[in-house]
Amino acid sequence: MTKGNINVSVENIFPLIKKFLYSDHEIFLRELISNATDATLKLKHLTSIGEAKVDYGDPKIEVKIDKDNKKLHVIDQGIGMTAEEVKKYINEVAFSGAEEFLHKYEDSAKDAGIIGHFGLGFYSAFMVADKVEILTKSYKDEPAAHWTCDGSPEFTLEEADKADRGTEIILHISEGEEEFLEEARIRELLLKYNKFMPIPIKFGTKEINDPDFEPKTIKDKDGKETKEPHKKITVDDIINNPNPAWTKQPADLEDQDYKDFYRELYPMQFEEPLFNIHLNVDYPFNLTGILYFPKMTNDLNIQKDRIQLYQNQVFITDNVEGIVPEFLTMLRGVIDSPDIPLNVSRSYLQADGNVKKISSYITRKVADKLKSIFNNNREEYEKKWDDIKIVIEYGMLSEEKFFEKADAFALYPTVDGKYYTFEELTNAIKAKQTDKDDKMVILYAADKEAQHSYIEAAKAKGYEVLLLDSPIVSHLMQKLETSKENISFARVDADHIDNLIKKEDTKISKLSDDEKTKLDELLKEIVPSEKFMVQLEAMDSDAAPFMITQPEFMRRMKEMQQTGGGMFGMGNMPEMYNLVVNTNHELVGQILNTKTKKKQERLINQSLDLARLSQGLLKGEELTNFIKRSYSMIK
Repeated sequence: MTKGNINVSVENIFPLIKKFLYSDHEIFLRELISNATDATLKLKHLTSIGEAKVDYGDPKIEVKIDKDNKKLHVIDQGIGMTAEEVKKYINEVAFSGAEEFLHKYEDSAKDAGIIGHFGLGFYSAFMVADKVEILTKSYKDEPAAHWTCDGSPEFTLEEADKADRGTEIILHISEGEEEFLEEARIRELLLKYNKFMPIPIKFGTKEINDPDFEPKTIKDKDGKETKEPHKKITVDDIINNPNPAWTKQPADLEDQDYKDFYRELYPMQFEEPLFNIHLNVDYPFNLTGILYFPKMTNDLNIQKDRIQLYQNQVFITDNVEGIVPEFLTMLRGVIDSPDIPLNVSRSYLQADGNVKKISSYITRKVADKLKSIFNNNREEYEKKWDDIKIVIEYGMLSEEKFFEKADAFALYPTVDGKYYTFEELTNAIKAKQTDKDDKMVILYAADKEAQHSYIEAAKAKGYEVLLLDSPIVSHLMQKLETSKENISFARVDADHIDNLIKKEDTKISKLSDDEKTKLDELLKEIVPSEKFMVQLEAMDSDAAPFMITQPEFMRRMKEMQQTGGGMFGMGNMPEMYNLVVNTNHELVGQILNTKTKKKQERLINQSLDLARLSQGLLKGEELTNFIKRSYSMIK
């Protein structure tokens, strides 16, 4: 037997391991399973190149709980270690066995899928155990070794009589860490971190129907036929899927395979994904994965942190900020890259060149896929637009390269259910919706019902009206106006239609200047100035007498402030509206010529209420009183 001290550069590393190495004690199981997988894949590689003269077989990793003795076992059938290798790889904490292995077999080991975190990863066991044992036998023809350490720098190493190749780690669970002796807790951790490990993981056994058993038909005493009970057999409970969909080639997968994998990732998600994007790149970095577009809502935050990040099929985190572009964090799925370390820190992600390339690649890949789906089946794409638009609009705002590519697949729907790309839209409206200053005005509505009368006024002139109702559309319009030449967006209720798209001709008012002054003073006496700015306009005589509008600039800046951005302080400003009065309407002339002030006041308030009703501004008690007044007038 050998006794000695572990070669560490600190007097006692174990308190540091327990306190600082990992933020969460549960990580120890991920590390031990990763090491067991590493050892198994090393053996597979050495047998494939003929260096290990052993039968690789069909190895698995086993996790066992011995609750009575407060022990947890992690057993593999991998490469194993000799006593000398235990000294080297276990006792010299800072030395990584996987690093040396990769260096030695650099050319042939690139595709071996080696995790490479033996060393400090193993010592994470001491976060939950006050004593750890290693029983290991190398694939080489050498005696097995038994290493023991009680959480101090002292260890013992002696020969053991283990017959089977591989390594068994035995954790003597510490007081206060008994949760890791509970079957439900260990199963939870294995499913969280190791659900897709490339080596099968056994955790106990389970009963299943014997696939080779053919139930016979039997008759009871009354001659009624029944099938005999199915024969049950006990099998290993393999809790992981070693060959998940993202590790396969897209050509080998059908649509149903992608849907089945989505169910595997999100068993509690009942809606089908809209479509998926398979990522597969090996230069200038390694990355595989599958991203899914779920049905979106307008709540941008509730849908984040659904993408799972893996490193060689080992789960790392579902906070992929910095790796996946911000606008795509609303998607779901898996990204796997060996170029991202198991212990991901925010500062690492911000500084690492590979991570920046990965983010850029994912952006490009998603844009290309959206373009392909749009080109191949535009009708289906249009049907899904409302469910995906929030991601695409967010991407156009936050990623310049995505914005440039989005011209090919971003859609602009109309109130009549037509869908245009930006180029199609400008071609359709430029003849009619170009104003006297040669600027193209794109009209839009946010609510078809509330803005119905304004939409109809625009359509009566042959104008096209878009329906843009996402919460970030004000930001997007601002972006488009600064990126495209000679265009502006105007909501249909931002002004009278002739003012939204000003042509050369101007209407002549039927009222004289004195009459207009008199009317302006009268209106300002009666109309509440804290809510409305009175604006006299000469319009068609059959246009509405009173119209309420909200200036585009003020309203848009207020919306932008409320969703982040826009001019400082505008989000808290009270709602202000313009009251546009048609000086050519018969009713306006009637108001002006009415002899009694009381009747003038009644006519103005009735007209104002009708205008507020058409804008959806008459609500609650005011709406109830308006209906009562209207009903009494009819009676």
